[in-house]
Amino acid sequence: MSIGIIFSLLLVLAMLILMGSLLSYLTRPADNAQADSDTLMIDAVNAVLPQTQCAQCGYPGCRPYATAIIKEHELINRCPPGGERTVSQLSELLGTPTLPIDDSCGVEKPVQLAIIDEAACIGCTLCIHACPVDAIVGAAKLMHTVIAEQCTGCELCLPPCPVDCIDLVAPAPTAANWQWPQPT
Repeated sequence: MSIGIIFSLLLVLAMLILMGSLLSYLTRPADNAQADSDTLMIDAVNAVLPQTQCAQCGYPGCRPYATAIIKEHELINRCPPGGERTVSQLSELLGTPTLPIDDSCGVEKPVQLAIIDEAACIGCTLCIHACPVDAIVGAAKLMHTVIAEQCTGCELCLPPCPVDCIDLVAPAPTAANWQWPQPT
């Protein structure tokens, strides 16, 4: 082969690589813009959800539910822990009509907190594995306890407990959530 033919082939190869790179660069921003837009909306919807990770909506947590709302056009009324307030906020955020809570997902409940009767706890660790937010600490064959600040009251720790030593209670009032009592 002569040097001219090799040079021509290399020139054509370089032009193909350059054109392919240019074409790839020009088509990529449109895809990324949509993906970035979806990610921002998913983040916004997730921020409105109560982060209980209870799976009552049919999804394993709040982030997957937020993803389904944006990408799969899932209904915004499948979150009983968030209640009507969350549905209203999602409706405003997404520009969709407000819907009543889907009662097939459960009913809206007051805020609650899991507590463990530590004297009755046998240390089986089943509640630790069931807690989606890692609010229960302890070790095998030792007592467990709930970190109140992390507990979302999702009730997922109740069914696996073999000795029924977990109860749900109203959280103690703090300066952040205390309200004046209503006059009688």
